[in-house]
Amino acid sequence: MQKIDTKILDKIVRQTISAVEKGKSQIFAIYEAARTEMESVKKDLERVQQETNAVIARVDELEKRERRTRLRLAEVHRNFRVFSEEDMRQAYQDAINVRVDLEVAREQERNLRRERDDLELRLRNLKDTLQRAEGLVAQVGAALGFLGDHMESMVTQIESLQQRQALAAKIIQAQEEERRRVAREIHDGPAQAMANVVFRAEVCERLLDGDVARARAELKDLQEQIRYVLKETRKIIFGLRPMTLDDLGLVPTLRRVLDTMQERAGIIAEIKVTGEEKRLSSHLEVGIFRTLQEALTNVEKHAKASTVLVRLDYRAAVIAAQVEDDGQGFDPNADRSRTESFGLMGMQERISLLGGDFSVRSHIGKGTKVLVKVPLKAD
Repeated sequence: MQKIDTKILDKIVRQTISAVEKGKSQIFAIYEAARTEMESVKKDLERVQQETNAVIARVDELEKRERRTRLRLAEVHRNFRVFSEEDMRQAYQDAINVRVDLEVAREQERNLRRERDDLELRLRNLKDTLQRAEGLVAQVGAALGFLGDHMESMVTQIESLQQRQALAAKIIQAQEEERRRVAREIHDGPAQAMANVVFRAEVCERLLDGDVARARAELKDLQEQIRYVLKETRKIIFGLRPMTLDDLGLVPTLRRVLDTMQERAGIIAEIKVTGEEKRLSSHLEVGIFRTLQEALTNVEKHAKASTVLVRLDYRAAVIAAQVEDDGQGFDPNADRSRTESFGLMGMQERISLLGGDFSVRSHIGKGTKVLVKVPLKAD
């Protein structure tokens, strides 16, 4: 390592202190703006909640009235000889009016619920912003104290960077692994499917001159193939970075994945959370989510399962996760397909980078369990 000029270093540190002080002022301004906006959102949320409660009460009342008008209408129909034509017309009109009022009230309720959910999400994000701003102010203060009081030890601190090069190499390795994973997914999914689309399109082009009926059938198959490509592409895009992971956290994002899996594959999917649910550092949430997402993908593609259960256990020092299915299982010691092997290796490497433990328990005909345990001390 080359010798560092202390005068240059002193200048760099003083410029850094000045920049950090400006950043501290900007962070405080962000904090004040977020606090003001949060108070406004709280008031809006209280108002919307009151309006929602009122509309819900009105919907309940209209549903009762609607049931009464339907009973009245049925009574008029059964005893049409007893009731006059005016009575029948009035019964029909009452039923229609109540039904219209009920639909309007239900639409108001849906709109208010959506607005309430949006406000609650904004409020959570603002609270998170305030917490981060408070933490940043404290960290910036600590950084200013360090730079101001320990300038003489800066050379020693810079020399210690050589010891961190190994950590940087691990980060680069993790990035390359993620790129390889995405490349494999695109190669095995949309890329091959698109090649097949091109081939089928050429077949259709040749058939148009001779066998129109078969060409139509091929075009129909081609449409299905294109839909599959679009579906796989969207799935890969969602897999790259689901926004709910940043906004809501690990558990809500897993619930969405399970709901989508249940709709798509018909597998009964459930999640159980024990301990005190809390937000983790971004790198922990992403690492755990990617691992569980890969495990769920294996269940859907290979397990032939009817149910899958995800367990999350928030403890003081660790977070434990488990994906359990009732599928056909496999022999962990036997050779498996290249794709499945890559998936298990990727999960194990990801958890290893987080300093955690990863294991798979499976028996043929008795399902599979994927077990993950990640320490929170780094968090």
